[in-house]
This record gives sequence, C-alpha cells and structure tokens, in this order.
Amino acid sequence: MKNKINNTPFAQKLSAIALTFAFLLSSLTLMAQDGNAGIQQATTMVKGYFDTGCSLMYAIGAVVGIVGAIKVFNKWNAGEPDTNKVAAAWFGSCIFLVVVATVIKSFFGL
Repeated sequence: MKNKINNTPFAQKLSAIALTFAFLLSSLTLMAQDGNAGIQQATTMVKGYFDTGCSLMYAIGAVVGIVGAIKVFNKWNAGEPDTNKVAAAWFGSCIFLVVVATVIKSFFGL
C-alpha cells in the first residue's frame, strides 16, 4: 500500500525545492577558487590586452590626426583668422595621445 502523504502535490513540490537547493549549494562549493589565483589570472589577461589596446589607440589617433590635418589645411587655404589656434589644438592633441600611452605603459610597468 502506498503512503498517501508522499504522493501529494505539496510533498512533490517540497522535494523538488529541496533537491534544487541541494544542487545550488553543491555548485557554489565547486565554483569556489583561491582569490589570489583569480586576481593573478585577471592581471595576466589585462596585460595581454594592453598592447593591443595601445595599438588600437595609435590607429584611431592616426585617423583623427589625418582628419585634423585636413581641417587645418582647409582653414589655412580659406584664410580664416583662427587657423593658428586650430593647428595648435590639433598638434597638442597628437602629442597628448602619444604621451598618455607612454605614461600608462611606464606606470603599470608594461
């Protein structure tokens, strides 16, 4: 004879909830790792991406520099009075881009 208490919908839901909770607890202990190992892995990954990021920043800077040079050339040919100011801003931004990449490399020891 079957036990009617264990066959009720409430008992089935309760056992499903208990089973789910047990699986969640076991998965949390399996995913735990050493904190130092995780930080070292993240540091290694960031260092690996840094050179690629610097190259990308130089490429974007080159495109923006060419566009800025064309803008300054057009202003110069048109005889606009603020050409010197625009040229100084363009040149300063190019220098800033190179200096920032160098300083960041030196600061992080890469």
